[in-house]
Amino acid sequence: MPVTDVTTDPEALTMTLVADFAAPVERLWSAFTDPRQLERFWGPPGYPAAFTEFDLTVGGRARYHLTSPKGEEYHGVWEFLEIDGPRTFTALDSFADADGTVLADMPTSRMVFTFDRTATGSRLVNTTHFDSAEALEKVVAMGAVEGSTMAINQLDRVLEGLRAYAQGKGTQTEILDDRHVRITRLIEGPIELVWRAHHEPELLQQWLLGPDGWRMSVCEVDPRVGGHYRYQWQPLEGTDGETFGFDGETLVIDAPHRAVTTEHMTGTDFPATLNDLSLYEEDGATLITLVVEYPDAQTRDIVLATGMTDGMEASYARLEGVLAGV
Repeated sequence: MPVTDVTTDPEALTMTLVADFAAPVERLWSAFTDPRQLERFWGPPGYPAAFTEFDLTVGGRARYHLTSPKGEEYHGVWEFLEIDGPRTFTALDSFADADGTVLADMPTSRMVFTFDRTATGSRLVNTTHFDSAEALEKVVAMGAVEGSTMAINQLDRVLEGLRAYAQGKGTQTEILDDRHVRITRLIEGPIELVWRAHHEPELLQQWLLGPDGWRMSVCEVDPRVGGHYRYQWQPLEGTDGETFGFDGETLVIDAPHRAVTTEHMTGTDFPATLNDLSLYEEDGATLITLVVEYPDAQTRDIVLATGMTDGMEASYARLEGVLAGV
């Protein structure tokens, strides 16, 4: 992972993040100063960022918001104080309301981003300065250390490009923490088709099958916020196994980029998971990213031990064949 260290210093009133990348300083600078690239990693998994304003000039502002898996929006504002590209920039970072008005009862911090050359590429040092120990403690208690670490650890895929990052690697599963797992798979095909394949029953029933020997006997989809879905699978003759299914509700929908749903095994009292699906297209290929939130580490490990990754790879490989014929 790129992030090598995150430290807080109550005496200096700072939080400092250090990360190393196999990319030149100029490439790293462009990722932090182009809002379309920045929003691909600034929010941690499950809280993607959207920048609605970005004026990279001294005195200029940037406005952004993070959207949670349940649809809540958290707004922020940057005010650029110093810019010396591609070496460094400084900005005030404030919590804000939906209109961009700074929230007076929340901390404002001063962020200094420094980009240095290294023997293998470049290093980011992000030092955030706070006005008081209480402000530092408040932001840390909100998950700033964990959130910033997971956010910056997403930057590799932006710097490398999708094909270099994911092509040929199949379905990848990463444990993010005790409750969250991230699954990624690059699919050859445009984002619109990949989105349709996740929401149109006639396409879903062709690929969302797991290992060979199963058929999707029920596929009901209502892709609206508050809408419900229900899937059921049955073994084909000669295949061991029992009929099972899942049902859930759509919490967030942003076609063709993001859909968040709950997932519950039908007919059981097992706890539901939260499934956060996002799609991103580059050069004719679409990266599928699925962040799954489990109720606890034990449930996470039980699910992973079922061979989930292998089953998903079989389905995704089948999906590419389906898309080729659409």
